[in-house]
Amino acid sequence: NQMAASLGDQERQRRDLILNFAHELRTPLTNLHGYLQGLREGVIEPGPKTLASLKEEVDRLRSLSPSLDALAEGVDPRQRPEQLDLVPVLHALIELNRPHLQRKLISLAVDLPAALPVRADPDRLAQIIGNLLQNAARYTPRGGTVQVRAEQQRDSTLVSVANTGATIPPDDLSPVFERFYRVEKSRNAALGGAGIGLAIVK
Repeated sequence: NQMAASLGDQERQRRDLILNFAHELRTPLTNLHGYLQGLREGVIEPGPKTLASLKEEVDRLRSLSPSLDALAEGVDPRQRPEQLDLVPVLHALIELNRPHLQRKLISLAVDLPAALPVRADPDRLAQIIGNLLQNAARYTPRGGTVQVRAEQQRDSTLVSVANTGATIPPDDLSPVFERFYRVEKSRNAALGGAGIGLAIVK
């Protein structure tokens, strides 16, 4: 029984790992697809800023390979914090998600200080905030507003991503960060994601 339980646990961990990395692949690929589509339709100008954003997403895809190697060797690839200014990171992510928001006529309200020094893993930080921005774009109705704010508190840094639209029902607030949990229960891809993103964010 112990062996069966152990094998079952290993299989769940293997499946979760595959799903997590599938989600991590999907995010930059979605961004790349959005930018390329915008370039093709003439909505986005092919300037240095756009090319830099595309390169960031390609670099994020390339970084997954050593992360997989590190996991295979039993090393946690997430623990790579460094000193950085959070404000340029936030601005870059906002610009990266701006085309998705513009297609739905969603306005952006950004309230950031001039600088915000933090100690964090830049790739993980980008993944977290990028996921929240994508969720905001997905669940904000056409013509709505997404607000991004950041501030230094006494012993921490607070970043918030808020949006107009329907609120999460009270009964769904507690489990919303659990893996595979979705407020929209039909699993319709047009009405929500796979229920993995917020689990990774947590």
